[in-house]
Amino acid sequence: MIGADAIRGHIDLILLAILETQPSYAYEISKTITGRSRGEYVIKQTTLYTAVKRLQSQGLLDSYEDASPSGKPRTYYRLTPDGLDQLGVKREEWRSTRALVDHFTEGKDAS
Repeated sequence: MIGADAIRGHIDLILLAILETQPSYAYEISKTITGRSRGEYVIKQTTLYTAVKRLQSQGLLDSYEDASPSGKPRTYYRLTPDGLDQLGVKREEWRSTRALVDHFTEGKDAS
């Protein structure tokens, strides 16, 4: 199981990446995270809603009301054009972060 501390700085990237292909509602996003991580990470609802609200306030997500496949009304979230741009920035930041951490964990100097 991956702890929340290890993921905390990457929640925005995870959410933006999930919403890149299609809008989704909070419960579905949560299930997607659990499924794609094969149960290694389960996001807390408070963490999810805090991140969604933060991304909305930054203009990276917007929301709309619609019925879920079961017919229940849901608030769906989707990327804005700025959100799509930010996803690219966050992906590059992740690549750089991963490369730097790999250098330390593999005992290499950064080149």
